[in-house]
Amino acid sequence: MSTSCAEGSHDQIICQGSRLYSQDDVGRLALIKRLVDGGDAISRVASLDKDELVERAKGAPLPELGAEMGGICRVAVLGDTLTEKLGRGEGGDDQLQVVGRYRDKEDLLALAPSLKVDVLILEYATVQPEQIREIGKLLLRSGAERAVVVYGFASHTTLDRLESARIIPIRGPIDRAELRRWCLVLNARRAPAPGLCVDAGIDISGPFPAPRFDADALVKIAAASVTVRCECPHHLVDLISSLNAFETYSQECEVLNVADAALHAFLHSATAQARSLLETALARVMDADAIEIEDED
Repeated sequence: MSTSCAEGSHDQIICQGSRLYSQDDVGRLALIKRLVDGGDAISRVASLDKDELVERAKGAPLPELGAEMGGICRVAVLGDTLTEKLGRGEGGDDQLQVVGRYRDKEDLLALAPSLKVDVLILEYATVQPEQIREIGKLLLRSGAERAVVVYGFASHTTLDRLESARIIPIRGPIDRAELRRWCLVLNARRAPAPGLCVDAGIDISGPFPAPRFDADALVKIAAASVTVRCECPHHLVDLISSLNAFETYSQECEVLNVADAALHAFLHSATAQARSLLETALARVMDADAIEIEDED
């Protein structure tokens, strides 16, 4: 694994395009590389802690694999160069399976949720602040637990915002063997990561529902509702208008890092679906109260 490093403060080493690693992280990865180069399978050593790796380097037998190491790492790839580097067609090897290759992020967003992806591999020529939100959205919507971001150029500030236990930013170019190694190491070191509860009936995999009523239509419905005894249409219009405003806010709110981006993508999805439900309720109330609004056309 080729790495350019320099000593930093607080027991940190600056590696791979100024990403900060601790001394323990670098030492552990060096031991893994040494063992893999010596013939050990990456899947057998990637989950070992540093003490176990040291013992293995001395010739100690490998521990038995647990059930969590029995599966393969399923990856999806976004980017022109990396899709070619990982080979054509679907497949992989006995440890890493490439289940999807995409050149357009919208295709990945649409299809990845059905692929049960463990690791995302994302390629960017440059990483700008606006890409932080995109990466968070891709992680959230794909369901992947980890990501490798291979980039050409990025500022120190942007790389700091990429920092996450779930993400490894690596400055390219990167060869297939190193890319495969990172994917397997990330997958083998799975841990319950602090994240968002997305199993409470909120579907984050599909496209956001489009608004059913625009601002002008809501104004007309509110004006019409004062002529009927039921105040429900008026209250529903207020609620939907508030959700529309928060939906816009969640899209435009500044994000500090990828975790923030994933949170705001979740908030946007949850708000859009809540707004859609209330729009359906409003339409039903309008039918019940015979409220009609004239079409401008």
